[in-house]
Amino acid sequence: MLKTLSSLILWPLAFIVFIIIVGGVYLFLLLFIHPEKLHPLARIICRILLATSGQWLSVRGTPPPKKGQPYLYLFNHQSLFDSFMLAAAIPHYITAVGANKQFSWPVWGYLVRRYGVIPIKRRELKAAIHSLSLAEKAVKEGISFIVSPEGTRTLTGELGEFKKGAFHVAKNTGVTIVPIGIQGAFEAKSKNDWRIKPGLLTLHFGKAIHSDEFRNMTVGQLRDFTREKISDLIQS
Repeated sequence: MLKTLSSLILWPLAFIVFIIIVGGVYLFLLLFIHPEKLHPLARIICRILLATSGQWLSVRGTPPPKKGQPYLYLFNHQSLFDSFMLAAAIPHYITAVGANKQFSWPVWGYLVRRYGVIPIKRRELKAAIHSLSLAEKAVKEGISFIVSPEGTRTLTGELGEFKKGAFHVAKNTGVTIVPIGIQGAFEAKSKNDWRIKPGLLTLHFGKAIHSDEFRNMTVGQLRDFTREKISDLIQS
């Protein structure tokens, strides 16, 4: 009952803040300013959105230096809060590979498109391969990405199986992988529950995995190696 009551307060509050700050101020600025220059503002906005949703963000570990880009940030996908956590914690501009359906959503669709997010249709092999090739091209141009190797949010709170797409990108480009463990987001807002539970969200940066460490690994071996690193971060 308490969770339901708090959700009836937090959802409208977060929605109003989102419409005013993101749908108004931030999108207006995006018309004239590249998102890379607006990233410091985006970080602040993400923390505000988390706070108005009853969430406190705790960051553990140290994010890699901006000058070492590009990076491929790989994380366990627990909740809709994940993207806001990542944008708030990573100190430089990033973009993502995201589900195609979100590009049709009002406000958010324009935002992700302007932010350089690459749409992917995971169930259509040829389309997915094309999306990954676009990601590879962007990585080679020095752009960092956040990607969930699971492909979608967990339904149980447990770490799911990893798909190989992100690891093909890593092998083909030699990009530095940064494993990230997310804790608390599933409990805060799971995929199959509309309610929000206020609490602590933890994002844990792991040690970067450089190309010389995985040069001789197969795609499958790199996938399993990275999954183990993320699993360790979640449990630490």
